[in-house]
Amino acid sequence: MNTAKTFMLMAALTALFMIAGQAMGGQQGMIIALLLALGLNFFAYWNSDKMALAMNHAREVSPGQAHDLHALVAGLAARAGLPKPKVYVIDQPTPNAFATGRDPEHAAVAVTTGLLQALDRYELEGVIAHELGHIKNRDILIGSIAAVMAGAISYLATMAQWAMLFGGGRSNDEGGGGNPLALLVTMLVAPLAATLIQMAISRGREYMADATGAEICGHPKALASALNKLAHYNARQPMEVNPASAQMYIVNPLSAGTVANLFSTHPPMEERIRRLLSM
Repeated sequence: MNTAKTFMLMAALTALFMIAGQAMGGQQGMIIALLLALGLNFFAYWNSDKMALAMNHAREVSPGQAHDLHALVAGLAARAGLPKPKVYVIDQPTPNAFATGRDPEHAAVAVTTGLLQALDRYELEGVIAHELGHIKNRDILIGSIAAVMAGAISYLATMAQWAMLFGGGRSNDEGGGGNPLALLVTMLVAPLAATLIQMAISRGREYMADATGAEICGHPKALASALNKLAHYNARQPMEVNPASAQMYIVNPLSAGTVANLFSTHPPMEERIRRLLSM
């Protein structure tokens, strides 16, 4: 059900992008918008993992530097039927983790130093299994495309503002992109709608990763316990991260008081824990 909902939301995001492009420049604007989206998605497909790791100051660790962590990741990856991903560590005292990569053969798992200190072995297994669930479900690629599409729609909205200032309200007969009302709707509604769709996609994939992770590690209660701990730690000591990468983490790393957290990309923690305990 979540998979079907994700594809429906991705289709809605694509349609919204096409509508925004058409509002900007008619049929020609729609074609240009789609070409821009294809180019951005191509770039995101090949470089999103490098960008995410660099943005979060993650450093790769060898088996010699983190033997137990590598052994844990290798064992769970084998259980999940996945190639062993690369292992990264982020020097942050707040416990958290994320996965990245365009496919299972080019994936990486990053954990904070705080995560390794705050959780017991079973809880750590649950968190790593959750991230492997994202890799197995190919959530990283879907999330990257959704993020790029939402960003491109916001960019079109900015262009609409300039079009309003410099004669963007000419009619199609005059070679313009549409009427002022269409541009105004694009400028005000499209970015908000794109954000809401991106939120819904991210929340659905988190539920799926929880379920898949619980199956991989075999301990739904351990993952539920880890999520509860991580939620409390991150509420007390939010991480210093770029808001654009917040959706990647297993729990929201941002303070509940920040503007960036008004539209949370994570589902309610109570519901996540309830679903895991019901397994």
